[in-house]
Amino acid sequence: MISFKTRILFTFHLLSSIVCYSQSKNSEKTITEGNTSELNEVVISVRNNAKKNKQIASTIDTISSKELERANNTNFAPVLNRIPGIFMQSGSLNTNRITIRGIGARNLYGTAKIRAYYKDIPLTNGSGETNIEDFELASIGAIYIIKGTSALKYGAGLGGVIQIKPHESNGNQSSIFNQLTIGSFGLSKGIFKVNYSTKKNNIQTIYSDTHSNGYRENNEYNRQTFTVSTNHYFGKNDELSLLSSFVDLKAFIPSSINQNDYKNNPKKAAFTWKQAKGYEDVIRGLLGLSWKHQYNNNLIQTTSVFSSFKEAYEPRPFDILKEKTHAIGIRTKLLGNLKLWNSNLDYTLGGEFFKDTYQYQNYQNLYQDYPSGTGSVQGNELSNFKEKRNYYNLFLESNYQLSLKTTLSVGLNLNKTAYNLKDNFAFSSSNPDQSGNFKFKNILSPKFGISYNPLKNIRLYTSINHGFSPITLAETLLPDGQINNNLKPETGWNYEIGTRGEMLSNRLQFGLALYSLNIKNLLVAKRTAQDQYIGVNAGKTQHNGLELTLNYYWLKNKKLSISSFTNYTLNHFTFKKFIDDNKDYSENDLTGVPSDVFNTGVDFNSNIGIHGNLNYQYVGSMPITDSNSLYSDSYRLTNLKLGYTISLFKKLDLDTFIGINNIFNKAYASQILINASGFGNSAPRYYYPGNPLNYYTGINLKYLF
Repeated sequence: MISFKTRILFTFHLLSSIVCYSQSKNSEKTITEGNTSELNEVVISVRNNAKKNKQIASTIDTISSKELERANNTNFAPVLNRIPGIFMQSGSLNTNRITIRGIGARNLYGTAKIRAYYKDIPLTNGSGETNIEDFELASIGAIYIIKGTSALKYGAGLGGVIQIKPHESNGNQSSIFNQLTIGSFGLSKGIFKVNYSTKKNNIQTIYSDTHSNGYRENNEYNRQTFTVSTNHYFGKNDELSLLSSFVDLKAFIPSSINQNDYKNNPKKAAFTWKQAKGYEDVIRGLLGLSWKHQYNNNLIQTTSVFSSFKEAYEPRPFDILKEKTHAIGIRTKLLGNLKLWNSNLDYTLGGEFFKDTYQYQNYQNLYQDYPSGTGSVQGNELSNFKEKRNYYNLFLESNYQLSLKTTLSVGLNLNKTAYNLKDNFAFSSSNPDQSGNFKFKNILSPKFGISYNPLKNIRLYTSINHGFSPITLAETLLPDGQINNNLKPETGWNYEIGTRGEMLSNRLQFGLALYSLNIKNLLVAKRTAQDQYIGVNAGKTQHNGLELTLNYYWLKNKKLSISSFTNYTLNHFTFKKFIDDNKDYSENDLTGVPSDVFNTGVDFNSNIGIHGNLNYQYVGSMPITDSNSLYSDSYRLTNLKLGYTISLFKKLDLDTFIGINNIFNKAYASQILINASGFGNSAPRYYYPGNPLNYYTGINLKYLF
């Protein structure tokens, strides 16, 4: 087996050959940069073209609307998993976990330690938990991803930031769009979109209705979404934007199963979840208003106010959880440029304040006392809490041009997070009042980087950044519902070097990053009962990794375009120091992260309307237990999508498509529950089976007026 060090040296040798070849060609192509209007990062992106030559010490990965359309627009996982360094496990449409560079892998249910925004509206709650999979993919125009701790203006999280940008009209063309999709496992989906555009106004509304019976038992999924996005322009210097989104979801939960059922009966739901007919019933919404004002050619201010809410009811075998969350906040930033010692200084200065109120009650689930098939029955109240969570971020980032080829990047983030807990449950000697204030110390996170361009179309960069992850509510809860206020947030330093650029007349675009992220105060979920866990600080981890991106246009003319992409992620994540219950797991592989991920694919489009793509993904094995006594199997997936577009009339376009996922019908675990324990005579439930061979087909109608 090739060692980690050997694979890195080979990749460096390959990239050095590419750079040397580019230098011999003496290419004059300008550097490209990503869309900076959203994340306001000065970046080089291997995916987008631009006109300016700017310099960086960090990068953004961009998922464009074209890339979003590569697959079925029902599941986020195939979209995100094409980006090196990011990995989304998807047990079902409503059961997901996103990790970036291994951060968040130890969160058992859902996504944590990664910040997400819908434009400038936070999708991450006050305790660091994030949910993006409920949003309609058809309403998204692009997704921007900053990996690691460099995103100081978004909280300096250890994992990074995912920002969703809604569709916005290009020009003054108004349109009506309608899509109908059907597929395997009872999939049916309808999308209706209206866009109205003038020179001064753009209004877009999107409604979607998604249903699936699911591959497994107790797996039905129903979701409706409604999204409105508007932009209004007042003169040359002012823009007002409104963004609102509403989601109504009811999804049943099959949960994880043991190894025997996974291999012999993957359709099976966990016995207790099937008996209880466990599900989640959620409504969520958000509303944001943003004002952008350009004072002059060198100074722009953007200010956003926002609010969001969530109401959820989740019957589970061990209890019933009822939740309500309401959040408000404000965010403002100044983007400026000035001359300092005859050189350009770009800076971003701003702050964000966020506050949410989280109310939750737990009730007995009495399903076992009723006839089989009855499902969950709510019993007595077990706990009743109201938690107020708030934080603020103050940030400053700047890029100073030391010379024509070299730029210095520095930044600073200050975060303060606090919780206030009120216990509304009946008090007794066995159930004391847990009300109180829980505050974390101020966290100051610096950033330092240098970028250098040896050629106009190649950029080299290096950076050192500090970051942290707040403690989630689930990690602070003890088995009796009390709060553990002795936990410390995870903190770490990220060291990174990399390069991005273009060559061969812009036909080849490449990117390479090598990084080392060292984390202390590792938070570990320790299981205490069936489906119940507590969090403890138990050590340190070291995340060493490599990320490679290659995009190549084989053919591009008026009649036919053929392009390919190749992405590779190499993960060498270990417990640097980890002792749990007197068991020493130091030097073991980090649980829940694949050893490597490889993606490649081909896209083609013709002037006669035929288009399509073929994608292949390899996911390496991952440790399931901290002891590394059990690993998941590696797997390979191949997906195909073909379509045909024709203009029926001058303003009416018809597009039909068909897609096949997992063409070779490979059995694989699409999500792993790490460190699962069996209770009584039951075996541990580690596995969420992935979908076998499945298809989808649909039709799009678009009318321009």
